Amino acid sequence: MLFLVLGRGKTGSIVADVAHERGHGVRVLGEEENHNASALTGPFLAGFDAVIDFTTPEAAVHNLRACLANAARVVVGTTGWYDHLNDMRSLAERKDAALLYGTNFSVGVQAMFRVARELAVAAQGYMFSITEAHHADKKDAPSGTALSIKQILKSANPALEIEIISKREGDASGIHIIEARSQNDLIELKHEAFSRRGFAEGAVRAAEWIAGKTGVWEFSEISGKLT
Repeated sequence: MLFLVLGRGKTGSIVADVAHERGHGVRVLGEEENHNASALTGPFLAGFDAVIDFTTPEAAVHNLRACLANAARVVVGTTGWYDHLNDMRSLAERKDAALLYGTNFSVGVQAMFRVARELAVAAQGYMFSITEAHHADKKDAPSGTALSIKQILKSANPALEIEIISKREGDASGIHIIEARSQNDLIELKHEAFSRRGFAEGAVRAAEWIAGKTGVWEFSEISGKLT
């Protein structure tokens, strides 16, 4: 397959490396080559099986509009743009495009989501909190993953009041800690990413899955189907 990777940042570069390792052709576009999605024309996009976006929230909105309007298949690992999700979903459906989005493409984080749901049901009467830490350059806070965890906990136990504590420091790839505390004990669930490679592998596998399809999916819906 031939993939277009949008973003020359640390994660985008690893995505390109992983795609090459899995036998795919890759073209990478940085923001300087694609200001306001100017490079994402119909004829250009037609040559790719899927587009993978790891840019910024602002750039992702422009990129998604251009890609979906031209019926492309898009995997977006960028977070912070979800105020536009309904508009992008409608555009994808109108244009027979494909959109696969997720706050975190790590298989390990997907497992954490499932355990978090069970914890919220089991730990009745506990006080919950979420702490997340990322590299100093991350634009959005709280992280999309922390917001997803909060949504999962609330959906399993609507009575919960959940505080999110965000830290931006150094070059941390991503740490998420769920605490459930009572007067008697503390339950802690933690996921720490040692590098960005786990996110990149998930995104490339998602791009392989979405090629040739039309529709809109959240990564957690399809993560169990990936090979």
